[in-house]
Amino acid sequence: MTARSGLGVQQRRSLVLVGSLAWLAGMVAMVAAEHGGFVDLAVYRFGGLSVLDDLPLYELGEAGTGLPFTYPPFAALLMTGPALLPFPLAVGLWTSISVLALAVTITLLLASHGRPRSSYVVPGLVLGALAFEPIWANLLFGQVNLLLMAAILVDLLGPGRRWSGALIGLVAGIKLTPLVFVVFLVLIGRRHQAAIAGLTFLVTVALGFALLPLASSAYWSHVLWDPGRVGGVPYSSNQSVLGGLTRLAGGEPSTAVWFLVAGAIAGPVLLLAARTWRRGDPALATCVAAIAMLLASPISWSHHWAWAVPTAIVLARSGRRWAAASWSLVFVSGCIWWPPHRDDLELAWSPLQQAVGNAYLWAALALVLLLARTRAAVRTEASEPVGVER
Repeated sequence: MTARSGLGVQQRRSLVLVGSLAWLAGMVAMVAAEHGGFVDLAVYRFGGLSVLDDLPLYELGEAGTGLPFTYPPFAALLMTGPALLPFPLAVGLWTSISVLALAVTITLLLASHGRPRSSYVVPGLVLGALAFEPIWANLLFGQVNLLLMAAILVDLLGPGRRWSGALIGLVAGIKLTPLVFVVFLVLIGRRHQAAIAGLTFLVTVALGFALLPLASSAYWSHVLWDPGRVGGVPYSSNQSVLGGLTRLAGGEPSTAVWFLVAGAIAGPVLLLAARTWRRGDPALATCVAAIAMLLASPISWSHHWAWAVPTAIVLARSGRRWAAASWSLVFVSGCIWWPPHRDDLELAWSPLQQAVGNAYLWAALALVLLLARTRAAVRTEASEPVGVER
């Protein structure tokens, strides 16, 4: 048997295993949906149903949860598909597709460091990823983050295509925070892809105005700027700079203070990501850019931190095993839920509770400092004349 045919067998076996995992997850989710849950997917379907039934998209809340639709009108147009399906079937398909998206993410990351030798690596890592709190939170809520993450990585780490960048623009039309990656594309010199991403995003906005003019006017004029629609900023699930500042200060800071602090942190992190890319580590650079996005966003719920899994894989594959283990421990433990939370109890946390309840934020800042320090050490070492004693 040739190496090529052996590789084909491995790939087929891996695909069968991953497909079986996705199918099993979908079946379990479909049964569980008969008893409730999957609240975010219910809100997505509410957005789709509002479009189909010509109902006000942003004036009502989903009947079962009372939660409003908070995404751009273009996202509601896409959600008409799930809205046409019975809820359990929509949950089952959504869960299966989310698991497949996770497998795509892992495959792209592994390929960036050399093809895995075993057909069990990708399925094994998919199973292991389910232990991360942000991942199982995505699946339990029926969130969209795993699909968005895979699309971004296809554009950045996948084979180059004429329309590379379009997926980033598309997902930015669903959830605005991926616009950070348009800036990232500019910083790494991929200005053509950045232009495609920006143009695609504008097309999603234009489609919203063309097909849902009233909803689009409402969204871009005032819904987008209303933080109360998204949820409580102090809530422990919000592991952004704004969330951390609010809990530490015992109250939400002014917009100016948030912009100043978040910009002073997220800006250098994005620059570090660009330098990491230019240094020849695109996978790690993409993860660092995602961390900048999560830090800068006013709301970064724990399920938005699905990027914890790619980061752990990249750290381990690049030889930073202690960092990968420490990072994984934080996100597998889900320790942000240990202190008292809900009903603004977070505003009265003790110093120890602040340390534990803001753990995702602290882990991200610690990792960025570690990477920046490592890069500085490498640069200093490279600049020393040959023969200098150290």
